[in-house]
Amino acid sequence: MAEENKADIPARYDLNAKWDACLDLGLRRFVYSSFAGAFTGLLLFLTRWASVAFGAGVGIGSAYSECSYKFDGSPPKLTPSLSDSPPSKAEE
Repeated sequence: MAEENKADIPARYDLNAKWDACLDLGLRRFVYSSFAGAFTGLLLFLTRWASVAFGAGVGIGSAYSECSYKFDGSPPKLTPSLSDSPPSKAEE
């Protein structure tokens, strides 16, 4: 019975799948960014913990922004409209 109801839910309304994907994405990006920060700190800097923390923050931030897009919908388009563009030399 529960399997039949799960098949009826469209993908955009399935919160369990969205949460699973976001947790997986967040964990992977946290770990990969922390390793990248540790590697960079090992090569370039003497203070490794600061670069690990920075890498972890970047990973969590990027995962948060992508998950907010998954829950809220598509990101806004950043193309300027015609009224927002500055006047050209020919118009002045």
